[in-house]
Amino acid sequence: MVLAAGKGTRLFPLTGEIPKPMAPVVDTPIIRHIFDLLARHRVSEAYVNVHYLADALLAAYGEESHANGMTARLVREEQLTGTAGGVKHLAGGVERNSGGFTEPFVVVSGDALTDVDIQALVSFHKEKGALATIALHRVFDTSEFGVVEIDEECNILGFQEKPDPKEAISTLANAGVYVFEPGVLEYIPENTFFDFAEDVFPRLLEAGERFVGYQGNFYWSDIGTLEAYRQAQYDVLSGKVRVKVPGEKRGESLWVGENAQLHPSAKLEGYIVVGRDAVIGRGVSLSGDVTVGTDCWIRPNATIKRSILLPGASIGDGAYLEDCIVGHGYDV
Repeated sequence: MVLAAGKGTRLFPLTGEIPKPMAPVVDTPIIRHIFDLLARHRVSEAYVNVHYLADALLAAYGEESHANGMTARLVREEQLTGTAGGVKHLAGGVERNSGGFTEPFVVVSGDALTDVDIQALVSFHKEKGALATIALHRVFDTSEFGVVEIDEECNILGFQEKPDPKEAISTLANAGVYVFEPGVLEYIPENTFFDFAEDVFPRLLEAGERFVGYQGNFYWSDIGTLEAYRQAQYDVLSGKVRVKVPGEKRGESLWVGENAQLHPSAKLEGYIVVGRDAVIGRGVSLSGDVTVGTDCWIRPNATIKRSILLPGASIGDGAYLEDCIVGHGYDV
């Protein structure tokens, strides 16, 4: 299951117009990167719960879409029920339609960027004979994350929510990617707002269930701030994340989408993505890491440094942008 119902309030004002899973990283919505990740690891079926600005997700993917051998089914939640409540609600629908959850299942955030090896995570879960497994990622600043303490056998001992680094019990953050046995659903009440980290996981510890943490060598960013959003773009372009960058790669650091037009006099330096049908005019200068989204138009002699232009943005003659994020369809 891909969790995609939340508001992503920390990314306002960007998420005032689009749901966070639809925020593009290198001109590709975060949730599409997640779909590609799941398909790459042989997931054949994924369910997605949608609520906040749900119509945008449904317009992009419909109630059912198919890509790379995987089927994604979007299910609208009429009211938010939390991460665990959303899974419980979905499980009820699946049970009515196909007999229920009978095998281990994966839950992943639809608004975080990661290249975690899903197959390795599931194998680890099975080897440990666990009821629940959490993917963990080492962080430097614990004050932004829920951290997890584990022992030498990877058993989870406790949790701490956004502690001061001086008081943190661990620097291993909960990456929001889980593997569960169907028995976990018994710990989630029906029709109740319930969260995995705050409600379910303490119950599993209290009950003495087999509950483990997986540490793999993978990239993860919850893209919790606009600065983290910019950093995620750079991380993809500089090769730190195993995700697909759209377009034809030209040289070491330029990707150009279908039908994009680049004037011969344009000056491009650094990691640059030019999206499908974008137009880069005469004398334009792009430098640093720059993403020019689908259908963007950069008019002559504009200068853009270390910026992200979301699809449909338009930059006027001679404009100068540095460290900017330009919204969908905005004119500068």
